[in-house]
Amino acid sequence: MLEVVQDVWRYVMQMIPLGLIALAVLLLLRPMRKKRLRGSGLVSSPWRETALVLFVMFCAGLAALTLFPADLWSGPAYFLLHPNTWGTLLREWDPLSYYPTWEETASQFAYLPNMLTPFEEISRALDRKSYWLLFMLLGNVVMFMPIGFFPALLWRRWRWWKSLLAGSFASSAIESIQFFIGRSTDIDDVILNTTGALAGFWVFCLLRAIWPSLPEIFQCRPKGGYHHG
Repeated sequence: MLEVVQDVWRYVMQMIPLGLIALAVLLLLRPMRKKRLRGSGLVSSPWRETALVLFVMFCAGLAALTLFPADLWSGPAYFLLHPNTWGTLLREWDPLSYYPTWEETASQFAYLPNMLTPFEEISRALDRKSYWLLFMLLGNVVMFMPIGFFPALLWRRWRWWKSLLAGSFASSAIESIQFFIGRSTDIDDVILNTTGALAGFWVFCLLRAIWPSLPEIFQCRPKGGYHHG
């Protein structure tokens, strides 16, 4: 259990720097957003604004984990917790050194047939039952659950097929980019990520069944009805 917590924390730490940047951008844009909502006659509750901030920060953190070379954000995450070492970060952190050479990227094309074979990596993880393979398998599902959950929570008329499309499109884009930045790329990741997005949507449906007024708390409230904004 401790190993799982440590591995999860290691990934969360890499999400924090870009998540904080997203938070800063949201705060800068907040006056414009409030003005637009007032102009539309909409009211956004503090609960909705908090959920929206968390979702945007998560998306930024997900980008940090998936759209950059592995461990690129580990350095900034460490120095963020140790302000007295910021000077070392500015002197020694070289983001470009994390990216593969063109030759290394070109060599990946030889593995494309294996990468595009569905369920191969999933079967391998289930057969071997190794901790790391199972951790990555479940992680790929859990990591995309917010992609299906938060839009359903925040916007009206969100349906399961929208979560399916959002999950598959986002995952396909991520896997395509990862191919060129030295990251692991596999069609099974798309399958698992899309499953996670759908699972997130069904979690929302379960919570709504238990707590019918939930959407009213997290969606904009104009006079005469609920709309998204």
